[in-house]
Amino acid sequence: MTLDSLQRGRKYVIAGVDSKDPVVQRLMVLGLVEGTEIELASAAIGGDPIEYRMFGNAISLRREQARHFAVSLKTGS
Repeated sequence: MTLDSLQRGRKYVIAGVDSKDPVVQRLMVLGLVEGTEIELASAAIGGDPIEYRMFGNAISLRREQARHFAVSLKTGS
């Protein structure tokens, strides 16, 4: 499962990152790294971009970018 397929109301943890793309490397500097807790906040009409919440802040990603981040459901949520 990747960031582009999250369900609202659930919390996830980033489990892996495909960091070959330089854009993805820049996103990692913002905190999108393995172990980060993240949840779906909202999506634009048509579903792109998608807004996520992490560390009490929001970040928006295009679906193409979100597919580079593997996630797992946070246990206990």
